[in-house]
Amino acid sequence: MASQAPSETPAQLLFRGGRVFTATGPAPVDAAVAVRDGRILAVAPEAELRALVGSATEVVDLAGGLLAPGFQDAHVHPAVAGVQMLRCDLSGERSIEGYLAIVAAYAAANPDAAWIRGGGWSMDVFPDGIPTRAMLDSVVPDRPVLLTNRDGHGAWVNSRALQLAGVGKHTLDPADGRIEREADGTPIGMLQEGAMDLVGDLVPVATAEEARAGLLVAQQHLFSLGVTAWQDAMIGAFPGNPDNFAVYVDAARDGSLLARVVGALWWDRERGTEQIPDLVERRLHGQVGRFNATTVKIMQDGIAENHTAAMLSPYLDGCGCATANAGLSFVPPQVLNAAVAALDSLGFQLHFHALGDRAVREVLDALEGARTANGANDNRHHLAHLQVVDPGDYKRFAELGAAANIQALWAAHEPQMDELTIPFLGPERAALQYPFGDLARAGARLVAGSDWSVSSPNPLWGIHVAVNRAVPTDAPNAAADRRPRRPFYPEQALTLAQAFTAYTAGSAWVNHLDQETGTVEPGKCADLVVLDRDPFAGPPEEIGATRVRMTFVDGVAVHVADH
Repeated sequence: MASQAPSETPAQLLFRGGRVFTATGPAPVDAAVAVRDGRILAVAPEAELRALVGSATEVVDLAGGLLAPGFQDAHVHPAVAGVQMLRCDLSGERSIEGYLAIVAAYAAANPDAAWIRGGGWSMDVFPDGIPTRAMLDSVVPDRPVLLTNRDGHGAWVNSRALQLAGVGKHTLDPADGRIEREADGTPIGMLQEGAMDLVGDLVPVATAEEARAGLLVAQQHLFSLGVTAWQDAMIGAFPGNPDNFAVYVDAARDGSLLARVVGALWWDRERGTEQIPDLVERRLHGQVGRFNATTVKIMQDGIAENHTAAMLSPYLDGCGCATANAGLSFVPPQVLNAAVAALDSLGFQLHFHALGDRAVREVLDALEGARTANGANDNRHHLAHLQVVDPGDYKRFAELGAAANIQALWAAHEPQMDELTIPFLGPERAALQYPFGDLARAGARLVAGSDWSVSSPNPLWGIHVAVNRAVPTDAPNAAADRRPRRPFYPEQALTLAQAFTAYTAGSAWVNHLDQETGTVEPGKCADLVVLDRDPFAGPPEEIGATRVRMTFVDGVAVHVADH
């Protein structure tokens, strides 16, 4: 157990009465933790720290709960999610009728809004995963509506939006997307991937005030879940949203950004390596206070549910026969190889969206080429999502020093998985999904994130699924009947310590924050979370019921639960 000899100066904080998960070992320890001047002063038996308690020391009684490092989300979109929270937010509903009621109520409450904007709907709620313009027309016939789905890879639009954009039966699909159509070719009201831009480019950009309010409400929401640092995986300008680079820089400069944030600058897949000088310039001006835009995000493919994730072999059709579609590689491999080698040589960290097994291999091949060209370094590249990984590629993560960035909440039987994914992958390939256990056994470094607003940012729900391979019954992606489901390829489960470590020390490492945060050790920043119970002491199926009582950044409480 780490400890430090007490001094005569009292501690600012003393945590006692529970156990501590330090993220330096496989199990919590029986200890108290003293904090002074925003740093952890000592981790030792409570009797050894009593001399540090003075009249001004705040003693936090863990009441049998657990103290842990603040969680760090290695792949999240708070600036976008926060704006969605302030708009027409569908993320709390799970039925077509419920969605339409929310849209109708929002439109009525905002009669002067030129566009109805928002999102958070789930594909599995709709027949074949496809909502229609007629549904939206029934509640908002006179104003354009654009609502992105929960994963951000599709948009639900009404007839007025399609009309304003000039999108009709003769509009061609873009190279990186698809217009879902009726039998005669008329757009049905669902736009996949790059086709979203056909309408999205018309959507008015949120005001600077709305964007700032969105970031701050998102920050507070993450604090309430024990998240004290994150990597924003999408720094740039997107339809309906202003450039969140400026939003972060301004918040970091005026001190309202309290969390520690790494920004992943968006790689424009419509351009090539000629954009690199622009990224270098952004990095130069994007290191302010607690915000560091030192990463580049490359989206290599799409998602399995709409068959745009890049696969080594084609998707199946509804009858189980192979199709001609093996998904999309958004960045051609030759361009990817050149970009990765150039960015790596300039010291950028690379953050990849790689969901299908072909995308994973293309990214690993590019990283191997960069290592051959530039040599090994400490850039700490990482691949996010990793839904399907070919077993031959497991060991390459450790060989190339690339981290596996997992979104564990998705590794479960839930409607979107069972109805829109497994039937079109086939049983053999479906069994390769989210291979967290095999990646860990192959020596890959695991880091963890949520992809919020795609899914819940609650780390404890993600940890629950990583261990149980089943969602908590109160999670938003649980089945509608809220009954437990069978484990999803349970041989890929992680231990509770592995999952906690991925969300703490692992993500701190990938964020280049490991010298300051991610573990409970003397000298580290007092970025800490107090849980209402010790999940290591209870049954695994109750991990997801754990709640956050308090969250601290630099020893200052940024969240205190009201019950």
